[in-house]
Amino acid sequence: MNLLRIGLYGTHGHQIHHVLTQPHAYPAALTAVAAFPAGMVEALRVSGGAFAVAEDLASLLRRPDVDLVVLCSPRRGDQAADAIACLRAGKHVYAEKPAALTEADLDAILAAAQASGQRFHEMGGSAFEQPWFALRETVRSGVIGTVVQVVAQKSYPWHDGRPEDEFLDGGLIRQCAIHAVRFIEHVAGVRVAEVDAMETTCGNPSGGGGLRLAAVLMTRLENGGLASITANYLNPLGFGSWGNEMLRVFGTDGMVEATDGGSRTRLIVGKDDRGPLDVSTRPPDWLGCVVADCLGVGPMPLSLEEELHPLRVVIRADAAAKRRRLLQNPSGVFAREKSEYRRQESE
Repeated sequence: MNLLRIGLYGTHGHQIHHVLTQPHAYPAALTAVAAFPAGMVEALRVSGGAFAVAEDLASLLRRPDVDLVVLCSPRRGDQAADAIACLRAGKHVYAEKPAALTEADLDAILAAAQASGQRFHEMGGSAFEQPWFALRETVRSGVIGTVVQVVAQKSYPWHDGRPEDEFLDGGLIRQCAIHAVRFIEHVAGVRVAEVDAMETTCGNPSGGGGLRLAAVLMTRLENGGLASITANYLNPLGFGSWGNEMLRVFGTDGMVEATDGGSRTRLIVGKDDRGPLDVSTRPPDWLGCVVADCLGVGPMPLSLEEELHPLRVVIRADAAAKRRRLLQNPSGVFAREKSEYRRQESE
């Protein structure tokens, strides 16, 4: 096979329809979609997309002209089951984050991938964009010595579409803070060994709704170092970019950082301020790597275990935050949250 035939399911997330209906260099073609709004289908066809429209996921999976299914499921809480169905149908899967809401579901996905012989990947290329890739290469060079402490931030704006129900998008920690965990593991190159978390609904404009506006994660790293994460939906639109990301990596010989949404970088080694990083190098294209892996013609830049470990971390962090919330205010936690927390604990 020298062309990967792609089916898209759902638009709740960073679906790749715009990439596939424009000129691109990937050895891939869009062949079908499902759970796409009619208006979006029409707009894509006007722009030159030629593809079939399937009635639902089951119909999409019956199509012989689909090799890879890209999942942006309407409900993130259903996406693990959707991924397993795809894999069992003999389709590769590329899933929006978080790909699963519990470790048991993630393990079930991986078991289905192994049993089917199909590839599974998450939209996990946070470290393979600039300036984060330049930071990754700087740390990997050893110039700042042993990494001792990492401070990471991921901030998005609040808007009316943010769901109160975390099962729709995975919730603040699992769908937002995962980027910051990837910064720690995939950029700073240190793996999280332990994690704890707190979150708050303070400032939620709906009053008693379930949307968390802010969270903090505290981690111990496998090398004995420490890392902390700030995640929130508090990035004001006047900031000028949708995401307000920050990463500072402190080592025994120096430090490197990217601040203000990645617009500014700086490397300091001992007494030497080396100024901004060179961000002109083109990083590996994450989607291109996924396509090549599915075709069996190229490797991924990370092992699957490395790719998905940040997901495990945020799943554990989310459970820790809910456990803390439940213990502190048993009567104030929604019944559904209690049920989900207890399910995770039992697993």
